[in-house]
Amino acid sequence: MLPPLRISIVSSDAQLTSHLQLRLQSRGYQATGVPYSGGILGLFYSDPPDLLIIDLSADGTAGTTTITALRSDSFFSTIPIIGLVSPAVYDVFPWETSPLDDFVTLPLDFGELFSRIALSFSRIRRIFDNNPLTRLPGNTSIQRAIEDAMGKPLAVCYVDINHFKPYNDAFGFSHGDEVLRMLARIMFNAVRDAGGGFCGHIGGDDFVFVTSLAQVEPLCRTIIDHFDQIVQNLFDEATKRQGYYNGTNRKGEMEKIPLLSIAIAAVPMNSDQIRHVAKVAEVAAELKKLAKEAEGSHYVVDQRKG
Repeated sequence: MLPPLRISIVSSDAQLTSHLQLRLQSRGYQATGVPYSGGILGLFYSDPPDLLIIDLSADGTAGTTTITALRSDSFFSTIPIIGLVSPAVYDVFPWETSPLDDFVTLPLDFGELFSRIALSFSRIRRIFDNNPLTRLPGNTSIQRAIEDAMGKPLAVCYVDINHFKPYNDAFGFSHGDEVLRMLARIMFNAVRDAGGGFCGHIGGDDFVFVTSLAQVEPLCRTIIDHFDQIVQNLFDEATKRQGYYNGTNRKGEMEKIPLLSIAIAAVPMNSDQIRHVAKVAEVAAELKKLAKEAEGSHYVVDQRKG
């Protein structure tokens, strides 16, 4: 079962925010209030919402600035944004420079607002193939990103979580889902900080990112370092000291299960042997097998030239 959809309300009106939170929560949404501030984008990076409601009635300039900043970032470009607009400024509002997905006039008609929220989520599901858990692009976008990388000085990197299924079985799907979201955030932030690139979620514990050849090794090390650090918080001290827990393997047998780690297979796209997308997955499977043979988290970059 997926967690409740998260809606952030951006407004300087505390009373409006509080009332909106209560009404949204009554409909099963997880609603949080966010005041206008210079750190608003950083807050969304650490905990991105599924939809934004931005109050444009009191401070339209701050609202339009926030919308523009969000839309200029590819990670937030898919998040639906609904504006709350005063009827007094409806005719003069700068619609062309404020890329909202929808709007509702004040005072609020909550029936209309709930309908527009539902339509926004429905529209985004139709248009984009983003994974509903991590919100990273899915297989259609991944294939397009790999095709675009063909023949360029880029690397397509496949990421897999080692021992994920027994962890899911032992600790529950909610904990497993949090590990997937955690890895998605680590990967996305590392790629962004390294100069940008593409991040996608194939499904389950399989991810992909595309980066420059110059950044691939330091980026793999960064993702591994951050993942390994955060994984330490998932286990008690005794389990961390012994380096394993008792769990069930794929055959249904009890055994000592190592702590979570990741394997990364990096495929340079300017290699002569990479002539079509299927070959990328084939080479990545070979490299990932090598990475999984190592103890703990490990990455392998294909060094073959042809």
